[in-house]
Amino acid sequence: MSGAHAVLHDPQGLLDAELPLDRAPHEALVTAVLAWKDPDLAPSDYEQIAHQLTGHAGAVAADVQRLAAALPKSDGRGALAEVVLRETEGRLAAPLKGTAPCVRSRAQLVQALYSRLDRLTEAVAAAKPPTRPHQAENRGNTVSDLR
Repeated sequence: MSGAHAVLHDPQGLLDAELPLDRAPHEALVTAVLAWKDPDLAPSDYEQIAHQLTGHAGAVAADVQRLAAALPKSDGRGALAEVVLRETEGRLAAPLKGTAPCVRSRAQLVQALYSRLDRLTEAVAAAKPPTRPHQAENRGNTVSDLR
């Protein structure tokens, strides 16, 4: 069965949480799409690119959701992420068209999701408590300060 592939049905998105994002090629695609001046591609090419960006936007949105959920409810960054996710849901629900504006819209969405993901990654890392209790009280102190 060479050349065959299996399509997995994963409506709960359980596999997304386990697989790392393939960020570099998608960011390169986003950069290329947003740099288009007057592209002249076949509608099927636009649709293929839009499908690629749509799928990746869903994967990035899942990571944004996971990180937003890790923040305290009082953290405004989580609330902002929810706004971005609602907008993402609405934009992804729109039917794909074989046009440059549709592809550009999906590229802008991926770009915005990565921006939010980066901010949330920093916020979650900063909010993590120290792994050992003594680290909290000694944070920022040097060895000579502790003597």
